[in-house]
Amino acid sequence: MKLFYSPGACSLAPHIVALEARLPIELQRVNLASKRCVGGIDFLAINPKGYVPALLLDDGELLTEGPAISQYLADLAPARNLLPAIGNRDRYRVLSWLSFVRSELHKSFSPLFKPGTPDWLQQDRRNLLLQRYALVEEQLAKQAHLGSDVFNIADAYLFVVSSWATKVNLDLSGFSALQGFMRRTASRPAVISALRAEGLIAATPIADQTATPA
Repeated sequence: MKLFYSPGACSLAPHIVALEARLPIELQRVNLASKRCVGGIDFLAINPKGYVPALLLDDGELLTEGPAISQYLADLAPARNLLPAIGNRDRYRVLSWLSFVRSELHKSFSPLFKPGTPDWLQQDRRNLLLQRYALVEEQLAKQAHLGSDVFNIADAYLFVVSSWATKVNLDLSGFSALQGFMRRTASRPAVISALRAEGLIAATPIADQTATPA
């Protein structure tokens, strides 16, 4: 399988999932500005949507959309318990949080990275993010992970999205449970390996906070 990614973008989440699942995966870096892969390949010819992640399967089929890719990868390695089995209620709790991170956090960050976003809209998104992170904080204060007792695909997505906060000067330091979650997740071997592979950290296992979204 080949994962098309941009360093620190939302594609980092399925990258982490693949490593947590111990699945062999080839990385293909994409320049999102030029829509070219390393080596000059036209990314739009591979994924007309023009954004990462995209997962090229061994049979030539392309999967897109990060949450779907993460679910697919997790289901390839059920023993790793990154997504509970069908019929287990925890599965739907994890998927609920995965959807929340996608719709309420990820999409609210996006305008903060776009040049020319009006000040009023930036402030609106910041206020909304703080409200939504209050819900995340409440969950993490009760349970170390989102929706289940172990690290899962929603956790990987939350870690990546939350790492964008310092890039846009969004202060999340008041959320102590979230900060603990970020530190624990940053110390996971698979997360360290993914960050290193994308050039986000050097040899020391310190979480980088300069990631930007797709």
